[in-house]
Amino acid sequence: MLPSTPVGLAADLDYRITAPNVVQRGVRVAASTRPGSTVLARILPSLDRSVTRLSRGRTTAAELLAGLPVVEVTTTGRRSGRARRTQLIAIPIGDTLALLGTNFGQASTPTWALNLEADPTAVLTHQHRRVTVVARPATEAERTAVLERAAQVYLGYPKYLGRISGRTVRIFILTPAPTAEPPRP
Repeated sequence: MLPSTPVGLAADLDYRITAPNVVQRGVRVAASTRPGSTVLARILPSLDRSVTRLSRGRTTAAELLAGLPVVEVTTTGRRSGRARRTQLIAIPIGDTLALLGTNFGQASTPTWALNLEADPTAVLTHQHRRVTVVARPATEAERTAVLERAAQVYLGYPKYLGRISGRTVRIFILTPAPTAEPPRP
């Protein structure tokens, strides 16, 4: 895996991909298997929320166990209109971040991805830093670049993609939301 120096959106959030230690590499291998990803899909969201709450936002279960930094993505529910929080691994790509809707290799598209399709504005939070972003679907060239980089970040991504059939994995490119300019006198 390649360590990276954050630029752009990753730098704004101080989001860094670092090399895992030996234990974290073992967790990554186990998590990338079909049984491991099935278990993680069920327990990791609540475990991440608990660890994040106990650490007061300084870390997550995924970061401790697998060495993978996590961003909290707050979307607007497409049906409820309520804020929906999800913790995800973001992939640094160029000067921005990308999100992959692999859902741990499960058959269904993750709800957060459907929410972003309905309303592309979201808030990313990482270690008490927040950035409002706009998500857009990746172009074919961007999809290729994101998938190559994702495989370097976490070996589970190619395995998840190999298990998914009957749906297209959503990949979103995130850009900072435009800021409102102050009124001119």
